[in-house]
Amino acid sequence: MDRTGGSGGGSDRRQTEESKPLLGEMSAPEGNKMGAAPCRRTLLHCNGMRYKLLQEGDIQVCVIRHPRTFLSKILTSKFLRRWEPHHLTLADNSVASATPTGYMENSISYSAIEDVQLLSWENAPKYCLQLTIPGGTVLLQAANSYLRDQWFHSLQWKKKIYKYKKVLSNPSRWEVVLKEIRTLVDMALTSPLQDDSIHQAPLEIVSKLLSENNNLTTQDHESIIVAIAPLLENNHPPPDLCEFFCKHCRERPRSMVVIEVFTPVVQRILKHNMACFTNFTESLLFGQDFGKCPRLRLFTQEYILALNELNAGMEVVKKFIQSMHGPTGQCPHPRVLPNLVAVCLAAIYSCYEEFINSRDNSPSLKEIRNGCQQQCDRKPNLPLRLLHTSPDLVSQEATLTESRLKPVIVTSNEIHVEVERNNTANQKMTANVGNDSEPNLIDCLMVSPTCSTMSIELSAQADRILGCYVEILKMLSDYDDWRPALASLLQPIPFPKEALAHEKFTKELKYVIQRFAEDPRQEVHSCLLSVRAGKDGWFQLYSPGGVACDDDGELFASMVRVCNNVHILMGSCYKTKKFLLSLAENKLGPCMLLALRGNQTMVEILCLMLEYNIIDNNDTQLQIISTLESTDVGKRMYEQLCDRQRELKELQRKGGPTRLTLPSKSTDADLARLLSSGSFGNLENLSLAFTNVTSACAEHLIKLPSLKQLNLWSTQFGDAGLRLLSEHLTMLQVLNLCETPVTDAGLLALSSMKSLCSLNMNSTKLSADTYEDLKAKLPNLKEVDVRYTEAW
Repeated sequence: MDRTGGSGGGSDRRQTEESKPLLGEMSAPEGNKMGAAPCRRTLLHCNGMRYKLLQEGDIQVCVIRHPRTFLSKILTSKFLRRWEPHHLTLADNSVASATPTGYMENSISYSAIEDVQLLSWENAPKYCLQLTIPGGTVLLQAANSYLRDQWFHSLQWKKKIYKYKKVLSNPSRWEVVLKEIRTLVDMALTSPLQDDSIHQAPLEIVSKLLSENNNLTTQDHESIIVAIAPLLENNHPPPDLCEFFCKHCRERPRSMVVIEVFTPVVQRILKHNMACFTNFTESLLFGQDFGKCPRLRLFTQEYILALNELNAGMEVVKKFIQSMHGPTGQCPHPRVLPNLVAVCLAAIYSCYEEFINSRDNSPSLKEIRNGCQQQCDRKPNLPLRLLHTSPDLVSQEATLTESRLKPVIVTSNEIHVEVERNNTANQKMTANVGNDSEPNLIDCLMVSPTCSTMSIELSAQADRILGCYVEILKMLSDYDDWRPALASLLQPIPFPKEALAHEKFTKELKYVIQRFAEDPRQEVHSCLLSVRAGKDGWFQLYSPGGVACDDDGELFASMVRVCNNVHILMGSCYKTKKFLLSLAENKLGPCMLLALRGNQTMVEILCLMLEYNIIDNNDTQLQIISTLESTDVGKRMYEQLCDRQRELKELQRKGGPTRLTLPSKSTDADLARLLSSGSFGNLENLSLAFTNVTSACAEHLIKLPSLKQLNLWSTQFGDAGLRLLSEHLTMLQVLNLCETPVTDAGLLALSSMKSLCSLNMNSTKLSADTYEDLKAKLPNLKEVDVRYTEAW
């Protein structure tokens, strides 16, 4: 196949397809990207002015009917015929006037225009152009030379495009067709007109040609792709052309056209395609531009699958992802990640599409929770469905025979689901009977209502697609700058429930969730939790007992640690307690089991539950204590907790002064020595104004249980210390933070100090929004000083 329009046969090209080093192409230098030089022509433009393609405009018109032999005499005539003003429209087929009268009573077809040329002569109006038609001439007079040239180039373009549409609509010899396509492309590249339609029009012509001719050979395919390649560098391919490209990727994934021509096209799609989301799940699957033209997404999807079919497989895909991210630590193209995620999610969705479309055979979410009719009452050939017992089995649970407890296997053409019924699940189902609320997705998968084990088998093709795109998600999670945005995009769990019930999928995706759990940034940690109240998140999906948990809770422990740290760093005692309460209600058993095995995170969690009085039941408290004392780390941390509580009780018992003022320029060490020298259980008023104390002294201040008034004026006490105070000094009534470095991050934590009645935030970094939030959450607040702040 001739890729350059010159020498080189198709046999030589096909011979090198398998032997050319594809991995090297992905890292080719800028001047020869992806080895594409042989199939590209340089974009050539005419020197001089550039013009926008005219669609309509005002111009003077004069029509002269004459034999061609007398043309020169008429044009040189001293007295020219009259001119008529018209508003002309350059339609796809003809030139027409908005007022079809006079000279322009009838439109002029482009096929009737024999020639278009600029015109000038002595003693005649300036800025004219001549349209030669059978039996006469149409003269157009513009207001200036620029408009004249703009009309000239626009008319030429419209006339030529009309001609190519006619020529390529009825192809006879493909050698001629290919030549005409190349000429058309060259015309678009060299045109002085600058308009999106200049490159789009040839692409649409070729797209229509390909859609109407399905009997082309592979060599014809590749020749056409190579011919139009220069136009694709700055333009998205039309829908029919995308379908043609998809077909080529599927049928010829090892063709060098995939690397040389399609790579820059896909790169442009990913860099410039808009992904402004409205409805989250649909927008992730399609994106804004993908929704308008979903074949762009399908083409990108098929291109990546074609890369995966090469000898190096995922290594080539990895190099492509690297090329999209760039060599620096920060990707310069903000649209690349959302678009890649949208392509991945759509591809994963397609793997389960057959089963998603057949959900009319499956029980609803309410039926899953409450039980539904027996399987024999449902339609046959049920693909991926969660089987469950009928409601009458609840009352007959004690008389279930051994035969009815055997695993049930439901087979479809591509998928098998195995469900083991057990009494524990039936009890959970019984507890939920009568609840009309729609259950959460994760609840359905974890306890629905008799499901303990599942085994899913996809077709070989679907399995390859799934493996490829889950691997891409893993690659994306390895980039530090992409990880926060990726975590945010995946936080709502935008996968079908069939995927979440698939063991292979959740096992492979675990790597991504682990990367989120290991990331030290709070904006990544928070995405492990649910996106809103009442909706489960990755934290619940990978918890012990969840369908995705396969590691005895190791990932769950990591997520518990970071989720607890998130709430502590957010400075909210209320949120910390709420998180611990949720663990105590739903995951106390797994937490104690992991603590029993020496997991330090779970030991810390159990100690916090005791410290915050989360557990009310005495027997449960004793069980937690026994669990802590069963390991060395648990015993040590429990003893530290007991010591802290004993110190508080001892301070309260011993009493001490009620007022204390620390000398100016005192440090954290000075305060620590002072408080350790005596009893301060009765201390109610402490002034640290104009000292050098910092947030580090907070660990000593929280040991003052009777403290009601604290003056920190002009100290270096910051947000970290303020968060700690808000968790422990809940009886504090007066707090002076004037001229301290506290910000909104720390001030928001004060919302848990409900006893505050006087608060001085003069000359701090308080914002107006935080001030309004504090006023709403502190009902007893009567005196507030916000001078010299944004809220003033």
